[in-house]
Amino acid sequence: MDFELSEEHLAVQEAAKDFAQNELLPGVIERDNEQKFDPVLLRKMGELGFLGMMVSPEYGGGGMDTLSYVIAMEELSKVDASASVIMSVNNSLVCWGMETYGTDAQKEKYLTQLAAGKYIGAFCLSEPQAGSDATSQHTTAKEEGDHYLLNGTKNWITNGNSSSVCLVIAHTHREKGHKGINVFIVEKGWEGFSVGKKEDKMGIRASDTHTLMFTDVKVPKENRIGEDGFGFKFAMSTLNGGRIGIAAQALGIASGAFELSLKYAQERKTFGKPISEHQAIQFKLSEMDTRIEAARLLVYKAARLKDQGKDYIKAAAMAKLYASDVAMWVTTEAVQIHGGYGYVREYHVERLMRDAKITQIYEGTSEIQKLVIARELLK
Repeated sequence: MDFELSEEHLAVQEAAKDFAQNELLPGVIERDNEQKFDPVLLRKMGELGFLGMMVSPEYGGGGMDTLSYVIAMEELSKVDASASVIMSVNNSLVCWGMETYGTDAQKEKYLTQLAAGKYIGAFCLSEPQAGSDATSQHTTAKEEGDHYLLNGTKNWITNGNSSSVCLVIAHTHREKGHKGINVFIVEKGWEGFSVGKKEDKMGIRASDTHTLMFTDVKVPKENRIGEDGFGFKFAMSTLNGGRIGIAAQALGIASGAFELSLKYAQERKTFGKPISEHQAIQFKLSEMDTRIEAARLLVYKAARLKDQGKDYIKAAAMAKLYASDVAMWVTTEAVQIHGGYGYVREYHVERLMRDAKITQIYEGTSEIQKLVIARELLK
């Protein structure tokens, strides 16, 4: 087993690190305070290829592998998890789902724009009564002639207001249960499509998270992805890959907090010497680094399995479960190492701790990951 990154992967890592440190770091605290992401930065992310990394060059993407994607996700997440969740949704959920299951016409019309960052995508699965229980969709799509009439509400939608294109999961045949669910490509601006309130979140505050509402929205039949009843399978398959992206985000948050803590521990002095020379701090740093390295190996394994075309469902769930727990633990320890300074915004670690929590919740809670792992074990 080769643990060394290739020259191509190292180049991706360097490019992502350069963007994170030179473009994202300045203003990251202000963006968090103001709960706004700079559209100029979003445009740069598109121009640099971060929003369509795994999309085929045929459709304007980078044609990179999943490992390249998670490497870039880690570097951006070290600095700004709000930026990386925008990147994750666009890459893992919207672009991947559309390229894997969409028609040529859908790819030509939408994927080319999404891969270039000219469009931003949103993935609309969660509802007020349908989070972990994704089969309980109350949003409906009634077939009428050459179109569907879409009605319902989606919440917790990342890129909810900034998106141009949404993938919306809805029931078309409720009597068929999960086999009566479909997924539709819906454009922002269509009549009956409205954006609701913006959520005032604990973390990833610069990314816009909104409720989206659909009232008799006419969706052309050609905007349905896959065969009739394919929507639930589409959602689950897409989320399996999405978990790798969120695991990489959690890994990056933990790595960023660790790097800040290591630097601070070597600079901060107590009792006449750097706190890094105190065994209590050394033990914290040692365990932080060990857990991060273990999480990285799980994330890389899931990415490699996906790239090799092998079953990665259990590996992705394990990576997300463990990496998100590591992110929460490491960031809490980072605040402790920083002491009083860790509790103020200037030193970044309090923001990283707030950002870490969501990785245990979205793209399937930690409890759902355990169910997925157990199901795969017991097959």
